Amino acid sequence: MSPLSHRRRTTVGVVALTTLAISCGAVTASSSAAVPGKVLWTPSTGKGPSSFNAVQCAAGGFGVVKDSAKGSVWRAFQAAGEERCETVGPDLKQGDTFYLGWSSKVDIKDANSRYVFQLKCSPSTDTANHPIEIDATTGRIRLQEWDTEHVAHTLWTAPTANNTWHSYALKIRLGRTDGTIDFWFDGVKQTFTTGSGTFKGTTWDGDRNYLKWGSYHPSTGDATNTFTSPVMATTLEAATAGS
Repeated sequence: MSPLSHRRRTTVGVVALTTLAISCGAVTASSSAAVPGKVLWTPSTGKGPSSFNAVQCAAGGFGVVKDSAKGSVWRAFQAAGEERCETVGPDLKQGDTFYLGWSSKVDIKDANSRYVFQLKCSPSTDTANHPIEIDATTGRIRLQEWDTEHVAHTLWTAPTANNTWHSYALKIRLGRTDGTIDFWFDGVKQTFTTGSGTFKGTTWDGDRNYLKWGSYHPSTGDATNTFTSPVMATTLEAATAGS
């Protein structure tokens, strides 16, 4: 073998090893950047209603159904005259920050409003009661914040229609007067009635705070809230990946 041939083979080998090293480095960096965050809590349609902390609903009103668009989802059916059909999620800790994501469609048979999501506090009296809630009625969806005097502040509204899927995401920092809310609807960051994309106010009150999904407020007509498994996570990407 000539010295020139040997040098050429050595050069090719170095180039190949360098290329492999760069490729491996790129894969490692890409894999690290692709990590979406940590899921803190989510119920499982495979396990059924027991994967929630509790279910507050008449017998047979809550369970898993198949949806043509979303697959296995939860269905909360609140019959006329019943107070609620809701599920209870995890307890929360004051000062924490987290993201929530899910999709939902409602079918409300009267003109009255139903709460379809609540950040609930206990006790209910002499507190904000439900510092953050999303409520729906025929043709309208709304996000409200309730302060420590139990006064509602409408932060956002949008038109909707029965049996129409929408996606929801919230970034929540829990505080009695210095909490914050950010909100995404159908994947788009929303601006509140205050003119800001972040609201500061009451997102925690009382002794215990926790999450609820379903349908609440007794009325004359039936109401159904069908929703994907909510995801509580450390990032928006992780919270919304399945919704």
